[in-house]
Amino acid sequence: SYTCAFSVAACNGGADLVVNLDMSKGALKVGQRNHEINGVAKRAKFLSHNLFKSWGKLKRLGPFDCVVVDPPSYQKGSFVAEKDYVKVIRRLPSLVAPNGCALLCLNAPELDTVWLKSQVRDAAPELVFVERIPNPPSFESAFPERALKVLLFEYIPAGID
Repeated sequence: SYTCAFSVAACNGGADLVVNLDMSKGALKVGQRNHEINGVAKRAKFLSHNLFKSWGKLKRLGPFDCVVVDPPSYQKGSFVAEKDYVKVIRRLPSLVAPNGCALLCLNAPELDTVWLKSQVRDAAPELVFVERIPNPPSFESAFPERALKVLLFEYIPAGID
């Protein structure tokens, strides 16, 4: 969640409830303050948890119309994108409402868009690729595949057209 900017934007866009999950209590405190400043604190929850130990709690709060996954590329002892991202992807369908979206962010220069799309295709084929969201001009890179990658997927469960 870092500063919880995604959830502040979601609240300002009309979300009834947002849930911010981060192992860092400091990051969540910054996020709580940002929600207070923007007048949306009553619609936000802040969970200081390890994602891999919190699925049950998240499932009880969901399903969600949109889930934003923006993990660190590497956080010693808790998350390494190359081996752990697929664990998140595999369980995303249990959190996303039918026809909802998953916005997957990846800021690992060694992993490209093809890698992330293949992880989703293999682990959660009901998440259908929609588009790669372009980075804003202030975040442009001469090497886009080494920069932040933001991919939008739609959750289409089997049997729903």
